[in-house]
This record gives sequence, structure tokens and C-alpha cells, in this order.
Amino acid sequence: MTRRPTPRLRAYLLLGAAGLIAGIALERPEPVLLVTPLLLAGLLAILLVDEPAVSATVSLGADRVLEGEDVHLEVVLRSVRPVPWLEVAVALPAGLVARDDVGVFGVRLEADRPRQLAVDVAARRWGSYRVARLVLRTRDRFGFFAFEATVEPGLALRVFPKPETLRHAIRPAETQLSAGNEVSRRRGDGVEFADVRQYAPGDVIRRVNWRLSSRRPELHVNELHPESSTEVVILLDTFTDLTGPNDESSLARAVRAAHGIANHYLRRRDRVGLIAFGGSIRWLVPAMGLAQSYRIVEVLLDARAAVSILWKGVDLIPPRSLPPNALVIAVTPLLDDRTIEALLDLRGRGFDLAVIELRPEGFMAEPLDAFGASARRLWQLRRDQLRERLQRLGVPVAAWALGEPLDAALEEVRAFRRYARRALA
Repeated sequence: MTRRPTPRLRAYLLLGAAGLIAGIALERPEPVLLVTPLLLAGLLAILLVDEPAVSATVSLGADRVLEGEDVHLEVVLRSVRPVPWLEVAVALPAGLVARDDVGVFGVRLEADRPRQLAVDVAARRWGSYRVARLVLRTRDRFGFFAFEATVEPGLALRVFPKPETLRHAIRPAETQLSAGNEVSRRRGDGVEFADVRQYAPGDVIRRVNWRLSSRRPELHVNELHPESSTEVVILLDTFTDLTGPNDESSLARAVRAAHGIANHYLRRRDRVGLIAFGGSIRWLVPAMGLAQSYRIVEVLLDARAAVSILWKGVDLIPPRSLPPNALVIAVTPLLDDRTIEALLDLRGRGFDLAVIELRPEGFMAEPLDAFGASARRLWQLRRDQLRERLQRLGVPVAAWALGEPLDAALEEVRAFRRYARRALA
């Protein structure tokens, strides 16, 4: 532990030195005799006070929790000699908060008897954390020295983002040949009814629609839709991160949306990939199963907004991470020109694209004067022009505002793909 003199010791030594100087200057013994006890106390403290032998062990109840959940933090203190009073401060990183604002403790330690402290820590924000820098502080019994030590336990805590709940998925324009839960628009072997046609040589007898055939002079068979899988690529925009009221982060909302969309499609036995498009580009090739869910969470936990002046396009993304006929769902505030250019490039290459727009208005302060109001109006008109340009290209742009469920934005996408595509065609 680091030993530092307290103001009391400094005052004792300063008064003692002043008394000695006064005695020499006045050639009188009284000032020296008056400060002699102070000097002796200070000198004895310097020579006799030992450093307390205090050790601390920190443990976590779990190393992985969901955003919004609590984790139990336990601190075990031990000392070789008795410690009359020990202050223990638990320093948590931003995103982790001690319940009931209890982060500083005062305890008394007895020799060779461990003392346990418990702290309930709330995970307010997803991410990877190094938990609990512990600060120990005590004084000797006379208050002449303060001893301080910092304990770095090196514990890692991974807080998974809480996914948004979805009821329905976005249907892709094209499905894959592998089996899944999505009903294909093609006709073949399946269980979903598609149409009825006349019997042709080679048709399977079990497909004969006997109820209709009994009323017709010829046999009729049922046509079915096969159940195919979908390949979904989630494009997460990490170029910008806006902070709104109550420290709400636009990137945090985007991560929760990406997590919820990925989980929804993975539960349907679809193949899901992820591209974190920003200052640094990370990607996952589309795959299915529980292992892919864990991979997606690991990438999302490392998603951070990084300032970059380099111009980045979709050419930097490996082709395997953007397979043909994949449904690309972009989660973005549509603020960075590089993201907008990448979206236009993807649509130009023929990808089935849908955009979930994180409305930035909820993260912005209200204009203070008429000039600011006019500037915001002009900015909103430019954004409306961008949305109209994307929609003319057949790209649905759904606005997702603060306080709204993600399912409402996805319903807007589904409505556009259901009706607007016919008009565009």
C-alpha cells in the first residue's frame, strides 16, 4: 500500500520546526519545550508506524448477463493485523451502476478473519467491461499516515444487448433452395396450398383433389409451395452514434434491433449474416444455428462508433458475406454519406434491400431561434428527398423513432413491399 503523510503529521512537524526556530531566535528554552511533544510524536510515527497488510479478493456471480439485469459482486477482505477502520471504494466503468448508489463502504477488520462485502451491480448498457477497480484506504491509529492501495482484479463481464421483440419477419424477394420456414413463391413439394390444375401424366396420386375431381369430368391435383430458407444479411451502420435524453444512444438501439432481427430469423432456421459497416468493418458469413447466434452477439458487443475520414464502400466487403438473392436489412440513421452511397450501390447491384431508419430527430435539441428552425427544416427536406430517392428505387425506408417498437417499423417495410412494388413495376 502507498503511504502518504496526513495534514495532521505535516502540522505537527511544521509547528515543531517553528518552535525550534523561535527558541533559537529568542534564545529561550520555552518554545522548544512547548513543541517537543509534537516533534516526538511525529518522529515516533515515522519510525514505528507499519504498513497494514490488507488483501482483497473480488468475484462475480456471473460473467455474462443480459442488458438490464443485475450481477452480484462480492469482495472478501483479509488482514494480518487488526484494522480499526478501512474504506473500500468500488469503481465501476460507465454502463455499470451499483444498486442503491452503494459504492463506498467502511468496515473494521480483525486479524485473520475475512470480511465479506456484497454489491448488486446493474448492467445499464451492453458491452464488454473490465469490472471493479477496488480502492482501499486506511489510516494509522494516530492519524499521521494514510495508506492507499488499488486492486485490479481483471474480471471480465460481457453484457449482451437486450433484443427487440418481433412478431413477424420481412419476407425476402427470393428464397434459397435449402429447407426452412419461409414459404417459397415457387411451386413444388411442400405443405402450403398454392393452386389447382388438371391432372397430367406423372403426377403423384396423393396430390389429387378428390373433392373437386368428383364434380368435374377430369382429375385435378393440388399444387403446393415448398418451405425454403432465407438468407438475411444485417448491415449495421457504426459510422455515427448520437446521444439523446437519458443518455440514450442511437448505436445502442441499432445493436438491439440487429440482435432482435438476427434472433428472429435464426429461430426460423434461416441463414443470417452480419456486417458492421463503419470506421472498422467486421462481417460474418451467413450461417444458421446457435453457434451463429453467439458469433453475432460477439460482433455486436464490439460495435463502436469510430471516427474515420477514409471513404469506404461495399467493395471492401468480402463477396461471401453478401450472397446472391440475400435479403439485406440496413439499420442506420442515414447521416453518413458513405453509408448512403453503400446502400445505393447495393441496390444498383440488384440486392433485395430494406432500410430501418433510426430517426435522429429524437436525439437532437430543439432549435433556439428562427435561423436554427429554418436550418433544421432545410435539413429535413434533404432527408425527405433521400427517402424518396430510395423508395423510387424500390427500397422501403421505415422510420423508427424513439419510444416506438421495432415491429411497427418492420410493418411499414412489409406494407411497402406488399403494395408499393406493384406500383413501381
